[in-house]
Amino acid sequence: MIVSRGLPALRALQKLKVNNTQVTQIIRNSHIWSYRVAPPPASKRIQLLAELVQGFAWWWVLWHLWTEPGHILGEFEYPDASKWTDEELGIES
Repeated sequence: MIVSRGLPALRALQKLKVNNTQVTQIIRNSHIWSYRVAPPPASKRIQLLAELVQGFAWWWVLWHLWTEPGHILGEFEYPDASKWTDEELGIES
């Protein structure tokens, strides 16, 4: 069993030993791909759309924090700890 598992590993090592200097370039026709250079700037339309979506998202978050603070702060008032008894606080006399 060890031999059957080791043969593929030996074949892979043999392929690595061969000094193959040929490099193939992957052609990607679906989008712009840049390697070690700055990507091309986005168009004005994309920038405007991004700003609108970002503005809407911030409006949504801030509006809901203003009108429904219970989602973050909780639905009930925080209890006054000075009114608690020693038993409720776990203090033994």
